Amino acid sequence: MDMRVLLISVLLGFVSHVRAKTDSNECISKNAKTCGECIQTGPQCVWCKDPDFKPSRCDEMESLQKAGCTALGIENPRGTVTIDKNKPVTNRKIEGGENLRPEEITQIQPQKFTLNLRSGEPQKFTLTFKRAEDYPIDLYFLMDLSDSMRSNLENVKNLGADLAREMRDITKDLRIGFGSFLEKLVMPFILMTPKYLQNPCFPNDCTAPFSYKNVLSLTNDSTLFTQEVSKQKTSGNLDSPEAGFDAIMQAAVCTKEIGWRNVTRLLVFSTDAGFHFAGDGKLGGIVRPNDGKCHLSNNMYTMSNYFDYPTISQLVDTLSDNNIQTIFAVTEQFRALYQELSALIPKSTVGTLSTSSSNVIQLIIDSYNSLSAEVILENSRLPPDVFISYVSHCKNGVSRKGESGRTCFNISIGDEVTFDIEIMAKGCPSDGKSETIKIKPLGFNEEVEIVLNFICECECHKDRIPNSQSCHFGNGALECGVCRCNNGRLGRLCECSQDEVNTDDLDANCRISNGSEVCNNNGECVCGTCECKKRDNPEERYSGKFCECDNFSCDRSNNKLCGGHGRCECRKCICDPNYTGSACDCPLDTSTCLASNKQICNGRGTCECGVCKCTESKFEGPTCEICPTCPRICSEHKDCVECLHFGTGIKKRTCEKECRNFSIIAVNNKDELPQSNDQTHIDLCKERDVDDCWFFFTYTSKNDDTIEVHLAEKKECPSGPDIIPIVAGVVAGIVLIGLALLLIWKLLMIIHDRREFAKFEKEKMNARWDTGENPIYKSAVTTVVNPRYEGK
Repeated sequence: MDMRVLLISVLLGFVSHVRAKTDSNECISKNAKTCGECIQTGPQCVWCKDPDFKPSRCDEMESLQKAGCTALGIENPRGTVTIDKNKPVTNRKIEGGENLRPEEITQIQPQKFTLNLRSGEPQKFTLTFKRAEDYPIDLYFLMDLSDSMRSNLENVKNLGADLAREMRDITKDLRIGFGSFLEKLVMPFILMTPKYLQNPCFPNDCTAPFSYKNVLSLTNDSTLFTQEVSKQKTSGNLDSPEAGFDAIMQAAVCTKEIGWRNVTRLLVFSTDAGFHFAGDGKLGGIVRPNDGKCHLSNNMYTMSNYFDYPTISQLVDTLSDNNIQTIFAVTEQFRALYQELSALIPKSTVGTLSTSSSNVIQLIIDSYNSLSAEVILENSRLPPDVFISYVSHCKNGVSRKGESGRTCFNISIGDEVTFDIEIMAKGCPSDGKSETIKIKPLGFNEEVEIVLNFICECECHKDRIPNSQSCHFGNGALECGVCRCNNGRLGRLCECSQDEVNTDDLDANCRISNGSEVCNNNGECVCGTCECKKRDNPEERYSGKFCECDNFSCDRSNNKLCGGHGRCECRKCICDPNYTGSACDCPLDTSTCLASNKQICNGRGTCECGVCKCTESKFEGPTCEICPTCPRICSEHKDCVECLHFGTGIKKRTCEKECRNFSIIAVNNKDELPQSNDQTHIDLCKERDVDDCWFFFTYTSKNDDTIEVHLAEKKECPSGPDIIPIVAGVVAGIVLIGLALLLIWKLLMIIHDRREFAKFEKEKMNARWDTGENPIYKSAVTTVVNPRYEGK
């Protein structure tokens, strides 16, 4: 019986495991109709194009092979990475190196990829970046020419030649330009009186106010730079913030007018004031948003009074798109403001403006080195459902992941770093067309072009047979082993007319759920209705709307369907009366569970399927009558027997409540108690009461759950101790212990005295007695000599 239950449990567990696996199988649950839909479900899904393949065609590789799909019938296109352009990075020295045009210098490799992307399958490639030595630089100096910048203007006049000389160790190809800005020519930014417009610094000499002008386009002539800057004069406006954003926007987008090359582009923005941004133009009645286009005419910004200031985000995008690295050279007062702005603009830095030209040059050199030492990769906008991730491998073995994976720091000229890039698509674009994205290091003119091709169909799609006879007399095209029906036709073989059915997905009507097989693989779906298979045994049959039932797959017992005590309906046993269980192998008759006291399982268990299951662990046996540790039962009943008859014990206060099922029958002594020989269900107990006396009783359980107890009233109490000998012994012991302690003390004192006496004798023998006079003794006799006494 136990073995059958175990086998049934194992079988049910296996069926549940298979069902759970099917539910978690994304390939099957998506119910893909075509090979293209299948491979877009996930990279683990493959398609079987064998014509006569019956199970689900879209499944995992191992499942299809086990189901009988041939190796040639497997369609499993995989993504690929192809390098289309791989020009190595430039290796040359600044001294003695070959002269290369900017477009001939390579700092990132490879330059072009083609990726074939399958949904859910990432494609990986590696980019190498190396800062080239002697890389050309275009530096445009954009300066605030408000009157408070007069001293700074004098320093910039001598900047050209000194800067070219100091940067010779970085590059020999340096071009510099100069532009200036002030404010929009409207109130309340500029006082619009004729006198003010002619000389806003009166009585000092100033030039007329302007918004932005390109004083000198980028040139390698440092002398020309000095001449043109020397001609410049400061001007004046009313408020403190300036139109610096207008100037940055025009300097960035007017590529031709400024003369920007595809090299390192530096914009040095110098001011001692804050800035206006989008919305401030409303104060002057200017409400049109900045269009981000070039509006220079004769090197002057002509639309200042027409367009508002740019937004910060607009400025960030413009500088990034044009590969311009910005250096904010500002006074200490506004340093904190521009540091907050720099945090929003990639590849920008802030330095403190000084009155010394040498300090300005050092600021530019330090800022350039700081900006160039940081490499940040940025990608263009990704197509929908396309994802990209970066892992950088920088100097000293440092690697970064996540957003930090786009960046490497402390990169010196000649250092080489790599980036592992992973691109993955989730699905296909609606039009299936290729997309192109670009990856570039911010602040550099080079970029990597990546062409994305999406694998949306299988190779067998090219071999489709239009109007195939396999598709119900030419009502569809045979593609990848399945029929793709013509308009107006439905069904697995296009055998149904759309006018005859109510749904386009006929197979859906033949499935219990998306993860199940058509007609549970026990029949065929004909125009949305399951037709169940016939069995070789005419008594065995499939049934149900989805052929989900049968009358032969129920549990068996003793090799009999439903144990021979029921019938099988829809894979479940319907048991005869007096039988239960999954295989009708559990009888409801309890006669086999009766104990010798006529109780079911001796009142110590339950009768299940004709077998006792003991509920108390100490009882065992076929009717729960065997109790190897039954002396413990005597201990359990002892308190109730003691309180009911003798009125003592720990339960005497709760006796009536806890001992209601006990019936006490008293006898004189233990010899009159019933013996186990008379009744096999009687147990004899011997227990000790609160007075340390033994009392004896027997117990037996009745059918009404009462416990009948025969109690011997005569107890066996131990005799009391003899007090006199105990007291005499205690007194004698105390006296003896006292005498012993006294003798020990006397012995210790004798030993101590003898040691002291021996020490005294030793010191006396070693003493040396001196017979000289006591130095402190004075005699009582005084002798006086008469000086005239001659001894006569």
